[in-house]
Amino acid sequence: MRILLTGANGYVGKRLLPELLQLGHEVVCCVRNADRLGLDEVTLSKISIWENDFLDEPDFETLPAKFDAAYYLIHSMSASMDNFDDLEARSARNFNAYAAVIGITQVVFLSGIINDSVLSKHLQSRSNVEAILYEGDFKLTVLRAGIIVGSGSSSFEIIRDLCEKLPVMITPKWVLTRTQPIAIRDVMQYLIGVLLNKECYNDSFDVAGPNILTYREMLLLYAKTRKIRLWIVTVPVMTPKLSSYWLYFVTSTSYKLASNLVESMKMEVVAKDKRLQHILGIHPISYVDAIKLAFIKIEQNLVISSWKDSLSSSGKHNDLKGYIQVPVFGCVKDKKSITVADVEKTLDNIFSIGGEKGWYYGNWMWQVRGHLDKAFGGVGLRRGRTHPTQIHAGDSLDFWRVLLADRKGKRLLLFAEMKLPGEAWLEFSIDENNVLHQVATFRPRGLWGRLYWYSMLPFHFFIFGGMIKKIADV
Repeated sequence: MRILLTGANGYVGKRLLPELLQLGHEVVCCVRNADRLGLDEVTLSKISIWENDFLDEPDFETLPAKFDAAYYLIHSMSASMDNFDDLEARSARNFNAYAAVIGITQVVFLSGIINDSVLSKHLQSRSNVEAILYEGDFKLTVLRAGIIVGSGSSSFEIIRDLCEKLPVMITPKWVLTRTQPIAIRDVMQYLIGVLLNKECYNDSFDVAGPNILTYREMLLLYAKTRKIRLWIVTVPVMTPKLSSYWLYFVTSTSYKLASNLVESMKMEVVAKDKRLQHILGIHPISYVDAIKLAFIKIEQNLVISSWKDSLSSSGKHNDLKGYIQVPVFGCVKDKKSITVADVEKTLDNIFSIGGEKGWYYGNWMWQVRGHLDKAFGGVGLRRGRTHPTQIHAGDSLDFWRVLLADRKGKRLLLFAEMKLPGEAWLEFSIDENNVLHQVATFRPRGLWGRLYWYSMLPFHFFIFGGMIKKIADV
């Protein structure tokens, strides 16, 4: 059948796509920017791409043909602290407008459990989107999920950061709130199971795992599973703002996402509806088993998607298209070149830069820069990279964003997402004479931007000079 997959480059969308293709479906991926879909050539040959931003006014001139079903996996919680609910409502209304013209039999919407009488802004927004989609000219199926646990999921990575970094935690009282986590594997089963299932039309279902746990219990179970010693002290008074800063500084999450998560964590998220579990015959796995499965994927370098690769993980909402062409005028540059003896080995070094491997030279200086960036509200170095050797356009790479990753063309282009008084690019390329070129470009913003660049020149001299030699292995 023909399926529209919105949010195809998101955490759930990237997991769902190979499942749909394996089942033989024709899939059209809807993304804002096709350049950052981040798929291998084999997968790209099997899909079609519709480049569209549902926040923009609908454009009906070039539309894909009719669909049997669509997955609505769009959200804006990480993009804004104040108006993400308005953004999500606008996206849903525009989706309805498109659906009325295109023609879609069923839409599957992945939402959150909203059974509490008092909802956080995030969950209230999910409820509002659900109501808007019910107005659409299609059969709607809503899956209200608990927090998702899997390699690369925001919830799992936050728990992992906390437990692996803090043997003793002083936590706010919201860690005593009950929730019902669900494994990403089970989310996939539900998403596939409801597809064109008439028993699921125009209905909303809770989907969750078998364990009802407090956040404190989730942290302790993670530590026990990983054989980590952990002590948790809960204090009665910790403001939402202080809680948000606590998550922001300890974990790799952005402050915007941390702030919205803290508000949601005060609300009990427990499923009251198990109908779909019985309809589809699904037996959800436990929270501990979900952790174990996540680490199997991590240890085998098989993490398909990570929330850190979303544009919103930087706390920004940039369109990468505007940065793919490195500017020439009004910029300062640091250019270095060196002849390489082994091109393939040099490319291996280029395409495995960052993350646990580091930046080849002066890693302690990169770490200091990362800590300073975090202190001033940036992303720091904690995002790392999803895979140690494979990288695609759109991926996060420490405090950079990958704009172009072309191994065949021997070129890697990065855009800085750190806090800067300007904009910065870092480019590696190898020419036909086997010369490695490393170019750092900075477009300063005002006087402070130029003062920043010239104050960093002594550090750049050592860092960039040492880095190109290590990459070229000379």
